[in-house]
Amino acid sequence: MGTLRKLGWLTVGLMSIILAGCASNEPADSGSDAAVSEVTTATPVQVKEEAKPKPSIRGAKLVIPTESGNEILQGRFFFAFDQAIVKRAGHKELNKHAAAMKGNPSLRARLEGHADERGTREYNLALGERRANSVRAYLVAQGVSSSQIEVISYGEEKPYATGSTEMSWTYNRRVEIIYR
Repeated sequence: MGTLRKLGWLTVGLMSIILAGCASNEPADSGSDAAVSEVTTATPVQVKEEAKPKPSIRGAKLVIPTESGNEILQGRFFFAFDQAIVKRAGHKELNKHAAAMKGNPSLRARLEGHADERGTREYNLALGERRANSVRAYLVAQGVSSSQIEVISYGEEKPYATGSTEMSWTYNRRVEIIYR
C-alpha cells in the first residue's frame, strides 16, 4: 500500500508541473476582439546640461575653471638626462591638458622640446624632438586629436636656466606646452 500511495503522489506532482508549464502568461481577454489597445509613445524629456565653463588661454598657458577658482597649468615637463620618457610626476597635469583639449577641439598647442647644453647641436635638436613627440604620444593616447598638436624642437637654443650646473641642466631638459 505504501508504494501505491507514493506513486499517486508522484503522479499528482508530475501533473502539477505539466499544468504549470502549460499555463499562459498573457493577460485575461477583456471579451471584445474589436477593442484595440492604444499604444502611446512618450517624447523623451530633454535634460538640459549645465554649461561647463570652458578653459581659456592666458599668456600661452591653459587656464582651467575649477570649483575653487581658476587653475593655470604651467605646461612644463622635465626629463632625465638623455631620456625622452615622460616622468610619472607629470602624468596628473598632462591628464588635465588632455581632458581640456579633448573637450575643446578648437584648442591648439605647440610642444616645444628642449635639451641641456651637453651634446652636439644636432643631437640636442633630435633629443628635444623625441621629448616633444613623447608628450604628444601621451596626449594622443589620452584621446587628443593629433591635428591639435604641433611639435618643434629648440634643442639647447632656448635654455630655461643659465649656467653649467646640474640644477641648470635639470631645468633645461624639458618640454613646454604653448597654447595658441
